[in-house]
Amino acid sequence: MRKIRLPVMGMHCVNCANGVEKAVVALDGVQTARVNLASELLDAEVDEEKVSAGDIAEAVRKAGFQIPEASLRIPVMGMHCVNCANGVEKALKGVAGVMDARVNFALEEAQVRYLPGETGASVLMEAIRKAGFTPVMDEENGPDADDVETSAREADVADQKKKFLVGAFFTLPLFILSMGRDFDLMGAWSHGVWVNYFLWFLATPVMFYTGLDYFRGGWQSLKNKSANMDVLVSMGTSVAYGYSVCVILFSSLDGHVYFETAAVIITLIKFGKLLESRTRGKSGEAIRKLMDLSPKMAIRLEKGREVEVAVSAIRKGDRLVLRPGSLVPVDGIVEEGLSSVDEAMLTGESIPVDKKPGDGLTGGTVNHDGHLVFIAERVGAETVLAGIIRMVREAQGSRTRVQALADRVAAVFVPAVVMVALFTFAVWWLASGDGVEAMVRLVAVLVIACPCALGLATPTAVMAGTGRAAENGILFKNGMALEDAAEVQTVVFDKTGTLTYGKPEVTDILSVSEEMSEDDILALAAAVEKGSEHPVGRAVVNRAEKQGLSFPDVSAFTSVGGAGVKAVAAGRSAAIGRPDWLRDTGVSTESGTEAIKELRKAGKTVLGLAVEGRLAGLIAVADTPRPEAPSVISGLKAMGMHTVLMTGDTPESAGAVAAFCGIGEVLSEVRPEGKAGAIKLLQAGGRRVAMVGDGINDAPALAAADLGIAMGSGTDVAMETGDVVLAGGRLSQVPMVFRIGRASLRVIRQNLFWAFCYNVLLIPIAAGVLASFTLLPMMLRHLDPMAAALAMALSSLTVVNNSLRLYRSRSLIR
Repeated sequence: MRKIRLPVMGMHCVNCANGVEKAVVALDGVQTARVNLASELLDAEVDEEKVSAGDIAEAVRKAGFQIPEASLRIPVMGMHCVNCANGVEKALKGVAGVMDARVNFALEEAQVRYLPGETGASVLMEAIRKAGFTPVMDEENGPDADDVETSAREADVADQKKKFLVGAFFTLPLFILSMGRDFDLMGAWSHGVWVNYFLWFLATPVMFYTGLDYFRGGWQSLKNKSANMDVLVSMGTSVAYGYSVCVILFSSLDGHVYFETAAVIITLIKFGKLLESRTRGKSGEAIRKLMDLSPKMAIRLEKGREVEVAVSAIRKGDRLVLRPGSLVPVDGIVEEGLSSVDEAMLTGESIPVDKKPGDGLTGGTVNHDGHLVFIAERVGAETVLAGIIRMVREAQGSRTRVQALADRVAAVFVPAVVMVALFTFAVWWLASGDGVEAMVRLVAVLVIACPCALGLATPTAVMAGTGRAAENGILFKNGMALEDAAEVQTVVFDKTGTLTYGKPEVTDILSVSEEMSEDDILALAAAVEKGSEHPVGRAVVNRAEKQGLSFPDVSAFTSVGGAGVKAVAAGRSAAIGRPDWLRDTGVSTESGTEAIKELRKAGKTVLGLAVEGRLAGLIAVADTPRPEAPSVISGLKAMGMHTVLMTGDTPESAGAVAAFCGIGEVLSEVRPEGKAGAIKLLQAGGRRVAMVGDGINDAPALAAADLGIAMGSGTDVAMETGDVVLAGGRLSQVPMVFRIGRASLRVIRQNLFWAFCYNVLLIPIAAGVLASFTLLPMMLRHLDPMAAALAMALSSLTVVNNSLRLYRSRSLIR
């Protein structure tokens, strides 16, 4: 199965999104399809052997919506006959994401239509080369996927703006003339027969130019056996416009017409949608800011010359030049030069990091004052920045559990509104005998109903919440993680690498054997630990290397997870690990009992070294707690959370760190395989539990927790473990996770409350349930369809602006 992500344009409400999903899922080979109305993105899991991106794009078009395409002209050399041209055409059509390809043998060129998110110029060039021909153009000349999508959206907004301006141009005189005549402000001439025809003339371009999208969308929706917002708008305006035409053609000439109602409704809704699309665009600010961190061009060394090339043309192994003040284009390793690099976009720290040969560079960071030459290691989609952007996009396109209610309502919303409108028409006509009054009520009900607010309530808040988090180095993997963060009551911390720096150092070396000196013990222990990746083992190796000790050769290395390691060194069996593990293997530790107790009281981790089954020495290691740990724990407690320290270390070592941080509950000597069980025991008490760990040894616990928070470290930022990744690896980010989660869920609930209340309250008012309450204002007793259109347009804006408060709130990142 393969994941495909495509932008979709032309959706107006949640039922439009549901229509796209329905059309795509109907294709053979599509397992799942999910559309995010706020970000206007389609995510699908497909079987590549059965369905292509082109098939999906075609299904979306048939459903009445659009997917941005790009076109490319590629000169091709080496073709000798029409069969050569056919071979190139076949090769291009075989590329995933190519919609159409035509090769002109006479002009020696190929014209390709393709989906930028699925393929690009470099892939098309390679396909031509594999077919045995030579493309004559630079790979970077192809349009970027994001540029194509942005251009398409900008063109769509420009088109909508033009339609609105045309609508406003005709609607304004139409409205003034109609209202002036209704209130007898314009004299007898305004009641002339020709005025109705003039009003008809003014309303027609508004209906069939400005409002054409709604009629097309409504018709397409009905063809797809669904009903969206376009159906309501087109029905309401058609009734008002059609009735007015009938008055002119078939009724008495002095009958009242409602051309201004139809025109004002369409123009107001078009204006509201314009404002909404611009406001919704702000919720994608995080993605744009991240994308701006990646430069378009870079300097590559080619045979000693500096050549400016597009970043898309960089390949692994290329030697690149980094000038002072420039952005790092891709991930790599410094080869020459000294400089300092601002890595704030990853770590959140404003202090630049010194770089020298052998150090890593991350794309998107900023070189300060030095001149560097580096080797490209990860390019394109493999870079850390690309991984962050991908993770944020996936989070913003995901759904939350609370959205399920809105989706169920939206599925039946439009048909229900149509039934309410018809019922309103029937009741008013029968009760008053006035068909005109009944028609006005029907139009008001159709126009005021707003499925858009329901559809935007959750995704806009998820986009804003995950975007605000990403700007501060917190990467939520999906919308459900936001919900989980809001509901967590207990936070469990790993010790090493989380509450501490994870870089323990050897503090004490004690010999309990007359045959071995302290240097002998350290050298032998380091030889055995050299094959271990555990931080404590690395500390032993580092200490031995600093002292310049030589290591004996080892064989038969074995690691016992979380307990110790064994090997054969210089012909002798050796084991190093926790004293209780050594006892379990039959080694007596009595000779070091007192020393072990004293070292543990000091909060140090004690390792015992056994040679040929006898205790030879002890090594004590200490890890430095992070200075911000106490304030982090204090902040979580202030939020009403219970904190727990869980570690494989001894009770003494764990207790020392817990006391420093202010954590009351400690779970010590818990092996990696037992951490998941410890999490489940905490959950058994009915509490929702978050686990904060380094994402490697803590993987089972991170998976078992209701919310797994993995500490990132720049190059490790795209780790798969956990629901949330702290890209900067800063412990101070942990409280922010929960603040953002709580704020996002609060906004989602506010949005849904507003959307439901808006429709539950105003649809009955539009139907006229308050008509008999004479003490109320006339605008409530008789809700004009034009006022209903304004209310409908404002409802979506209210929801979107409420979500954008997440961007403006400073309390989330304090």
